Amino acid sequence: MAVKIDKNLCNGCGSCKESRCMAVCPGNLLYKNEDNQAKIRDKRECWDCAACVKECPRQAIAMYLPAEVGGRGSTLQAQDFGDKIVWKLKKLDGSIEEFNIQNKLLFNSNL
Repeated sequence: MAVKIDKNLCNGCGSCKESRCMAVCPGNLLYKNEDNQAKIRDKRECWDCAACVKECPRQAIAMYLPAEVGGRGSTLQAQDFGDKIVWKLKKLDGSIEEFNIQNKLLFNSNL
């Protein structure tokens, strides 16, 4: 799998030196290009952790899914609402499935 960054949506998190996706990438694979947009150095090096997908406030980053999971060319995006993360599976036929995952850490007072 690999990530794709939609240059029509990415604003590089504004004027900050390091965008949010850059800060969370455990492989240090993301950087800002000359247009102040996030770019991946080498898609083959991506760990498929989805940290950047979840962190992007503009939903500009999607993860390609392998054929076994979503069909060749399907993508997965996330939007963090604090108490839940909404994952959107976009299939090649244009259909979209949504999955809502509650953020249990916010509700566990024992942590």
